[in-house]
Amino acid sequence: MPAHSGFLDFPAALPDDTRPRVVLFGAPHGSPYPGADPADFAGSAAAIRAASRADSQFLDSYDFDLGGPLFDGGEPCCVDAGDLPTSASDSAGNRRMIEEKTRAVLAAGAVPIMIGGDDSVPIPFFQGFAGHGPVWILQIDAHIDWREERFGEPMGYSSTMRRASEMGHVAGIVQAGIRGVGSARPAEVEAARAWGAHLVTAREIHAGGVEMALRHIPEGANVIITLDCDGLDPSITPGVAGRAPGGLSYQQAIDLIAGVSRRGRLAGFDLIEYLPGADVDGITALTAARLIVNAIGHIVRQERDGQG
Repeated sequence: MPAHSGFLDFPAALPDDTRPRVVLFGAPHGSPYPGADPADFAGSAAAIRAASRADSQFLDSYDFDLGGPLFDGGEPCCVDAGDLPTSASDSAGNRRMIEEKTRAVLAAGAVPIMIGGDDSVPIPFFQGFAGHGPVWILQIDAHIDWREERFGEPMGYSSTMRRASEMGHVAGIVQAGIRGVGSARPAEVEAARAWGAHLVTAREIHAGGVEMALRHIPEGANVIITLDCDGLDPSITPGVAGRAPGGLSYQQAIDLIAGVSRRGRLAGFDLIEYLPGADVDGITALTAARLIVNAIGHIVRQERDGQG
C-alpha cells in the first residue's frame, strides 16, 4: 500500500486517544460556472502538499516566521484527511461534502484548514460554521466577490462574499488586498458597503500596514481567513487565473495571519485559487505551503495560550 502523502507528511489519523488540533483536507471542486473546466484546480492540493514535503524533516527546527518550532515544543497534532471525492459535474454534492466535513472537524474540537479548488469552495466551508458562530471572515483577495449571480449560478466564485453575508452566524467581513478593477461593478461595491463589509485596498495596506485591515476585527473574535492566491502579488504567486500587479507581500500575508491570532482566534483557514498549470517553477505552491504552515503554527499557539 502506498504511503499516505499528507501535507508535511502529516498522518491521516492520530491514535484514538489523541485529539487533533488541526484537520487539513482538500476540496478539488466547488460550483463551477456552466462551460468552465476546473480540471487544473483539482490538482492544487496535491501540488501544495508536494511543495511542503521538503520541510517535513524540519518540524523540530526553529521557524523564524513563528518564533520557534512549528509545534512549539509539543507533540505533532495535525492530520491530513486527504481530498474530498468531489466532482466537476455535481456542484450540490460538492457543497454538501465540504459543509459536512467542516462540521465534522469542528465537532471533533479541531480547526479545519481547507485547500481548494476555486473560490466557490469557501461558501460551504463558511456554512459549516453554523452553530459555531458568531464568526468574522477576513478575506485576502484581489476581488470582492459580491455578485448576486453569474451565468445563472449564485454559488460560483464571483458570489462568495455575497453568500457569506447572508449567513446568520457571520457577524462581520473584512476584505483585504483589493486592487485594480476588483471584479466588481459599482452596484456590488455599494452592496458590500451597505451590508457593512470593510473593503481595504492593497494600496491602503502598503501605505498603512496590515493594521489597516486588522483594526476592523473585534478583540476576541473567532475569525475564518479565506486566502485567494491572487490576493498576493504575482511575483510570489504567479499560479493564478487573474494576475494583478500590486498585491500583498508574503510578509504582509503572514502578518495578517499572526494579527488575527493575536487579536482573536483563528477558527478556520482556507487557501484557494491556486492554478498549478499557470505556476512558474513551483513558486506559488511553495508560497502557499508556507502560508499554511504559518496558519498551523498560530493555531497551535492559540491552544497553548488558552484560546483553543
